[in-house]
Amino acid sequence: MMQLSRDDLMKAYRLMRVIRVFEERVRDEFEAGRIPGFVHLYAGQEASAVGVCMHLDDEDYIGSTHRGHGHCIAKGCDATAMMLELFARKDGLCHGKGGSMHIADFDKGMMGANSIVGAAVPLAVGAALAAKTLGKRTVAVPFCGDGGSNQGGVLESLNLASVWKLPVVFVFENNGYAETTAASWAVSCGDIVNRASAFGMPGIQVDGFDFFAVHEAAGKAIERARNGGGPTLLEVKVGRFFGHHEGDSHEESFSARLLPMTAAVMAQTKLCHMVLSGK
Repeated sequence: MMQLSRDDLMKAYRLMRVIRVFEERVRDEFEAGRIPGFVHLYAGQEASAVGVCMHLDDEDYIGSTHRGHGHCIAKGCDATAMMLELFARKDGLCHGKGGSMHIADFDKGMMGANSIVGAAVPLAVGAALAAKTLGKRTVAVPFCGDGGSNQGGVLESLNLASVWKLPVVFVFENNGYAETTAASWAVSCGDIVNRASAFGMPGIQVDGFDFFAVHEAAGKAIERARNGGGPTLLEVKVGRFFGHHEGDSHEESFSARLLPMTAAVMAQTKLCHMVLSGK
C-alpha cells in the first residue's frame, strides 16, 4: 500500500470532512428555499474525489458531473466562493451564472460540473490531447456515473483515448442505480471495469468507501498516464446518501444504502484514528 505522511492523512481527512459539511449545509439551505435551481449532493462519495484528486495539481484537469461539489472541493476550489455561487451571488466562483451544476474554476484545472450526462468525458479527452500535443506531463481526469457510462460520446472517448494513447484516467463512480435504474439492467457487461479490455486499456475496480484503495489505484493510473503509458479506466463502487437530487424521495431505498453507509463510517473512523495516532 502506498504510504501517506501525517500531513497527507490530515489533508485527506480535512477535505472529506469539508465536502460532507458543505453538502449538509447545502441540503439545509435548499430545504429552507434559499438556494435556487437544483442541487445533487455528493455526500457518501467523498473518498472517491479526494482519493483521486490528491494526486493532481492545478495544471491537471478534471471534468465533473451534475453531482460536482465534491470534485470541486477536492480539486482545490474555494468552498466559500462555491457556496456563494449556489446562492447565485455575483461574488460566486462563476459570478452567479453557473449555479450548482455548472461550477468551474480554470485556475484550479476544474473544467466544470456538467448537467449533460457524460459530457465531461469527451472534454477531458480533448484536454489530454492538448497536453500530449504540447509535450506536457498534464493528466486529465473525467468523472462519470454508471448511467453516463452508456452514453455514445463516452464510449467514443474511451476508444480515441486508447488509439491516441492519451494521458487520461476515466473515473466511473458507480452507485449501482444511476438516477433510478439499476446498473444490472443497464450495463450489459456487469461491471463497468469489464469494458476496459474492449478498448485496450487497463481497468481497475475499487471500493469507493475505502479512501486508501482509491488513492492507491488512482495514483498508479495517474502516474502511468503522466509517463506516457496511456489511459486507464477506474471504476469506483460508491453509494450516495440522499436522493438523485434534493427533493427526490429516497426513503424507499434507504435500507439498500444502510450497509455501504456503515462501511463508509468505519472507513472514515479508521482514517481518523490513523491521523490522530500518527500511524
